[in-house]
Amino acid sequence: MKSKLTPEQLAKYFDQSLLKAYASRADFERFCAECAAYHFKMAAINSVPVKLCKSLLADTDVLVGAAIGFPLGQTTVENKIHETEQAIADGADEIDYVMNIGELKSGNLSYIEDEMARIVAVCRAHGKTVKVIFENCYLTNDEKRALCEIAKRVRPDFIKTSTGFGTPAAGVPSGATVEDIRLMKSIVGDTVKVKAAGGVRTLEDALAMIEAGAERIGTSAGVAIIEELKTRSEQTF
Repeated sequence: MKSKLTPEQLAKYFDQSLLKAYASRADFERFCAECAAYHFKMAAINSVPVKLCKSLLADTDVLVGAAIGFPLGQTTVENKIHETEQAIADGADEIDYVMNIGELKSGNLSYIEDEMARIVAVCRAHGKTVKVIFENCYLTNDEKRALCEIAKRVRPDFIKTSTGFGTPAAGVPSGATVEDIRLMKSIVGDTVKVKAAGGVRTLEDALAMIEAGAERIGTSAGVAIIEELKTRSEQTF
């Protein structure tokens, strides 16, 4: 697949991530320097280092995003709201929260809609972008459709395929798939944007997700992908 995107344009699709539990201050310093150098759209981190990364990325065009209820989604709505508010106070520009997978699997759609509405309301009150993480590797297509229908009513900015930390049964992809992007996009249309995250590690992966309808991509491989596009552009054009 050949891309008509320039490296600079492709970089603006990327939420470059550093979500490892063992990341040190030195790791975040290197990470933020890379995000600034490549002009990624957003630096995706856990909520604790938000204040540090916000200071490291001051005077750059890179947004700071906090992962909330990450990666399991198994905290109360009140805890997620508190974590969201704290992350925003610390400087987060965007919020990616993990919905309560167990409540969805139990068929408690009213809980899921209430959780989404309350967290979206907090982000709206502060003028922040909000994304809902589905964790599709654990879900049936009917459950994915139900989540998309809720999102159409509540209207977060994005719905997102995965945390990248899911551990499904053998044979089930743990991250983003083209099929899931198409399914999600077919339901929400232009009402809500779709973010592909989990397992996007190559230029081919990224371009396939964009072609399927993704408007943002979560990855820890943004540098390698942009460098791959630069090399391909030199060879092709």
